[in-house]
Amino acid sequence: MTAHMLRGLYAITPDWSDTARLLATTEVILAGDCRLLQYRNKTASPSLRLTQAEALRSLTARHKVPLLINDDPELALRCAADGVHLGREDGALAAARSLLGDAALLGASCYNEAVLAEKAIAAGADYIAFGAMFPSSTKPAAVRAPLSLIAAARKLGRPIACIGGITADNAAPLITAGADLLAVITDLFDAPDPHARAKQFSALFHTEPEPENHD
Repeated sequence: MTAHMLRGLYAITPDWSDTARLLATTEVILAGDCRLLQYRNKTASPSLRLTQAEALRSLTARHKVPLLINDDPELALRCAADGVHLGREDGALAAARSLLGDAALLGASCYNEAVLAEKAIAAGADYIAFGAMFPSSTKPAAVRAPLSLIAAARKLGRPIACIGGITADNAAPLITAGADLLAVITDLFDAPDPHARAKQFSALFHTEPEPENHD
């Protein structure tokens, strides 16, 4: 999947140590028209992270969904992931590009700052991520990004991901404002029916009008 095709539900894994549960839940989410998966586990040991990442790599390959690794280009390389997502403190995008190659998909957290998005794109980011858009249980202290930032960032010509407190009930205005990807953890993986919730998120992209094409 090339960057200009990035549009839809972007699932991000929770900090689950139970690999069987993680894989079973992720599989039904992928079957719900999820377009992108990021492996993120801040509490796992390096060996568990490798085990889970490799298992998710096999799963996403079967579903033909790209897999990104959070914060760890070396792990992305070891498990043959499609790319990596980096935050402010997670190393240089240029170094990740050099390690993973030209075909790798690179994403960058830009929080609530347009200038960070501009710098990330200049460094080779394929998509930019803003948030938290709403209060987040995963990162309760995260800065809040205004809705107006999404529309303003569209002129930068990269797909825009939104993250932070997103639920199926509050997501539609983000798409209307110009979000290409909805990055979701809690409202997806902790849903009573994760497959149905994934389909619900995915359906939002078919009911909302698409914003103008990127340059």
